[in-house]
Amino acid sequence: MRATESESILTQIADWAVSLMDLIGAPGAGLAVALENLFPPIPSEVILPLAGLAASRGSFTLAEALLWTTVGSVVGAYLLYALGALLGAGRLRRIAERVPLLHAADVDRTVAWFHRHGRLAVFFGRMLPVFRSLISIPAGVSRMPLWQFGLMTMAGSFLWNTIFILAGYFLGENWHVVERYASILQYVVLVALALGILWFILRRVQTSRRQE
Repeated sequence: MRATESESILTQIADWAVSLMDLIGAPGAGLAVALENLFPPIPSEVILPLAGLAASRGSFTLAEALLWTTVGSVVGAYLLYALGALLGAGRLRRIAERVPLLHAADVDRTVAWFHRHGRLAVFFGRMLPVFRSLISIPAGVSRMPLWQFGLMTMAGSFLWNTIFILAGYFLGENWHVVERYASILQYVVLVALALGILWFILRRVQTSRRQE
């Protein structure tokens, strides 16, 4: 995607978010964040600074911005948790058996890992681009206790939201500077994810060849 097209999409998202906040106030920011969980192309790095900007203009208070965006984060995360619970480990095992280079045991190992480290995974995952939404699905698959999932999601989301809302609040009309720096973090995460997938594929191919 060309830079101009990307900027155009971000501008449209920003205009939509501003219209939503103008229409229903702070709950509009919460609704936008909830949708961001379900549709990752809607970036929280744009919505949250705009909520801070709206708070600085007096559209609603800073406390309301923090409250409603955190509520939106938790609601969106619970919806994805439900999707993971609906899929279930058994169904994912059957899917894994049909996917090249994957095995049912991979699902079992992932679920076991999540049982051990799920709380930290959800907490820190809420502060990482891409993983912010995806982390809720394995939490649902492993049936992480609902109260625990909600607490970790709320804590991680509150920290993430606070950073970006305060940035928008104090930067004012220059809020878009935040998105530029956040994009760097997103690219780093995407590159690390791509390298991890590549490493997994190469290792699994080598293992398959040895077993032939």
